[in-house]
Amino acid sequence: MPRPFKLPYSVLVVIHTPARDVLLIRRADTTEPHWQSVTGSKDHLQEAFAETAAREVAEETGIDCAAGVLADWGVENVYDIYPSYLHRYQPGITRNTEHVFGLLVAAGTPVTLNPREHTAYQWLPWREAADACFSPSNAEAILMLPEFAR
Repeated sequence: MPRPFKLPYSVLVVIHTPARDVLLIRRADTTEPHWQSVTGSKDHLQEAFAETAAREVAEETGIDCAAGVLADWGVENVYDIYPSYLHRYQPGITRNTEHVFGLLVAAGTPVTLNPREHTAYQWLPWREAADACFSPSNAEAILMLPEFAR
């Protein structure tokens, strides 16, 4: 049975500690060192962005958002979908709307990756994390961390 098309509505979750160390995860579907924060699409149109964020965090990192503080940053990015990922969307869909959240967790929070999606993780100081991201919108979100982590 073919996989259903992804919806062009997603979340970006910047997971960070009180010291502003940021969790980055390495994508498994590329040979390039693509480091990123947690991202993922809504499962259905009625799913709230906060539900999507909590589900994706749990699926990709094993972290339960209830153990931290999930904050809606009220930021949305609209961008062109990378050509290599267009096949995942219905024909004619070329842009995605991404809603940004922050998740404050304790230092030392354990991470359990889904190996189908990610192969490694690292905690980096926020500026270094922004520099390591392959996605410009992800880097910009991390650079907003001091504003939202007050």
